[in-house]
Amino acid sequence: MLSLLEHLSPHARVATAVLPFVLAVVARIVLGRNGVTRAMISLATMWFVVNVLMAPYSIGMRQDIDELQSMFRTGIRR
Repeated sequence: MLSLLEHLSPHARVATAVLPFVLAVVARIVLGRNGVTRAMISLATMWFVVNVLMAPYSIGMRQDIDELQSMFRTGIRR
């Protein structure tokens, strides 16, 4: 599963993180406040947080972070 997510474009990654939350909010608006919609929002929020916290561990994000660190290091030495 993790290797599948690494092959997604950045826009697709954002969509996989945000879309479940948006759908849960829409369900809450349509269905009202009940136990199912509360659970959906809780799960969608956890999914979003996990995606945000795991993003730095992807290969592309690690490369971007390394590039930023090297830019700061060379900027400090000047």
